[in-house]
Amino acid sequence: MRHISTMMEGVYIHIPFCASRCSYCDFFSTLQMADAGVPYVDALIAEAKMRCTELRGEAVSTLYLGGGTPSQLPIPLLAKLVDGLRGVLDLRGVEEFTIEANPDDVTPEWCAAVTAMGVNRVSMGVQSFEDNILRNIGRRHDASQVVDAVRNLRDAGIDNISIDLIYGLPGQTVDSWTRTVEQAIALAPKHISAYGLTYEEGTRLWRQREAGEVMEVPEEQCLEMYRILVEKLTMAGFGHYEISNFALLGYYSRHNSSYWDETPYLGLGAAAHSYDGITRRSNPHDLQGYIDKISAGKPACEVEEMTLWERYDERVMLGLRTARGVDVARLREDFGERAWQHFTTEAQRHINAGNLKLQDETHYVLTADGIMLSDSVMRDLMWDE
Repeated sequence: MRHISTMMEGVYIHIPFCASRCSYCDFFSTLQMADAGVPYVDALIAEAKMRCTELRGEAVSTLYLGGGTPSQLPIPLLAKLVDGLRGVLDLRGVEEFTIEANPDDVTPEWCAAVTAMGVNRVSMGVQSFEDNILRNIGRRHDASQVVDAVRNLRDAGIDNISIDLIYGLPGQTVDSWTRTVEQAIALAPKHISAYGLTYEEGTRLWRQREAGEVMEVPEEQCLEMYRILVEKLTMAGFGHYEISNFALLGYYSRHNSSYWDETPYLGLGAAAHSYDGITRRSNPHDLQGYIDKISAGKPACEVEEMTLWERYDERVMLGLRTARGVDVARLREDFGERAWQHFTTEAQRHINAGNLKLQDETHYVLTADGIMLSDSVMRDLMWDE
């Protein structure tokens, strides 16, 4: 078995607070910031101190504040969190410090404050440039506020800007999606992420679909939206380095890439996950439960030792999501002949079908057609026992 590096590249901090809940969102979030903001930040700092030994003395190169809506955290609380983390974690080598934000929170004052804290990358949840669609899904911003936010960030010296988009939203057409992609490109961000809408059970949007209040965009139309996305971003100079992620040269998300290449990372906060190469740790989707456990000096996380075949499945799934693909030699070395024979046999079927290719005789990579069928290709290549 090949030794898995213990280098800890990234630290993820989950900020679960939101001002309102979007109709499609099933991420763990809460509207209770006024009551729980201070004790939650205290718990985050305490958990970082409790679990800093998981870093094994390795330098942290990426720090990511996700949510929820981290930009909703009041500046004094955000500063307290960052200062507290610096007190217990070695963040001197952080090269990429990302915070997620809603465009309407990105004021000149907010930009100046986060820049002073060391933030050098902002990921904004834009989703669409069509105001009627934004209203229908419960977003708080409009298209003009996105333009203002980008200008405010650049004025403050933050040029590493990522924009999130969603295709397949109710009421969205191929034409309106094309306009959204073109408007995103016109703002000249360094990175764009685009995700197909999923109707997650329990969300408001799922209930609306079940009640017949919204219509799901047909799959063929969603596929056309994805093709337009890839074509326009490629023409604009963006590299398609992961199924849902595009970046200009040198601006891929280092933090998210650590998830896809199996680099260990530490996750802190309610609902956060961690991975050390073999073991997964997950914190509860329970704000008060998380605060209570940490306040009592107990770890909040549950531990799951991954089996060999679970790690194999993850290697295949994560590798095929990226432009890098699955390393043939490493797969054989890490998982043995049975796994290698299974993978290469199934892979050949998909090579023959035009969904997969062997690149440079070293890596299996999805073709453009294969990306459209990625879920089924991945299922075939995974271990089925």
